[in-house]
Amino acid sequence: MSDIAQRTGVTVATVSNALTNRGRVSPETRARIHLVAEELGYQVNLTARHLRVGRSNAIAFIAPSFHDYFSDIADELAIHVEATGRHLVLERTSARTESELEAVALPRLRMFDGVVLSTVGLSHEDIEKARHRVPLVLLGERTMPRSVDHIRLANEDGARLATAHMLANGARRVIVLGGSAQEDAGISSSRRAGWEAAHAEAGLAVDPRLIVPLGDYTMHDAREAMRGVLGEGLAFDAVFAVTDMLALGAMSALWEHGVSIPDRAQVAGFDNLAISDYLHPGLTSIDANHEFVTGEAMRLLEQRIAGDEVPAEHIVSPVSLVVRGSTR
Repeated sequence: MSDIAQRTGVTVATVSNALTNRGRVSPETRARIHLVAEELGYQVNLTARHLRVGRSNAIAFIAPSFHDYFSDIADELAIHVEATGRHLVLERTSARTESELEAVALPRLRMFDGVVLSTVGLSHEDIEKARHRVPLVLLGERTMPRSVDHIRLANEDGARLATAHMLANGARRVIVLGGSAQEDAGISSSRRAGWEAAHAEAGLAVDPRLIVPLGDYTMHDAREAMRGVLGEGLAFDAVFAVTDMLALGAMSALWEHGVSIPDRAQVAGFDNLAISDYLHPGLTSIDANHEFVTGEAMRLLEQRIAGDEVPAEHIVSPVSLVVRGSTR
């Protein structure tokens, strides 16, 4: 800035005001300063500016992956973040606890004004430490410390809606793909509970053999599991997949085996990913309300960044059923 000031015959303060759009600088002087700055290759030292003002203008979204539900969340979250003049930084942990611990270590968190975190393996103690280091909002289905802002989905309600819809349209043996008979706080258990609730409301018994667990929530694992079901000859007439990605894997296996969708087997998923509307037939799915989740996450994060001393909020995002051609 001293070089620009010397070249243009103004003070360093005037150069600073012109380059940061502050203060009273005439249009002619401002234009001359910007021209010289461009000639000299001047660039703002963002690191120095951030150190001076105590802000990085960066929000981090730390999640297990970005090829499924979290990709849609990241896209929506970026819109909210950019509207505040900040930028969004993505970090993938691959659902590995050691990667999550690295992501919430103090040197890493210092780079961000706030963090939206979806964790799989962090303990409550780890989360409390992170909360004291940076403004923090949690996403996910695990039970979280009451002291930390947390947003989760209405998993059981969504699974109940999808299953009830297929039962109302003739299904009697609905596989829950990716479900688990174990009682835990994850989607495999809560969405299986919704599947069970729909059967109970319809006065139907559930066959535990229709609970098909998976090692991982990937399309590949879902397709392999459905290939196994079809090979074993287990009778079914519908599939409720606990995520849309699993539903895509199931549909692939059904197509391979000549099983017509929805005539011979109805299929429904959960997340209402954008791709669901472009399949043939389109995938019936539970809308996880991404806009609500990300909007609330930013609202809570802004409160924490501003230093507001308010009680932590634990929010359940409402869900709804979007019916497409994969169900009757």
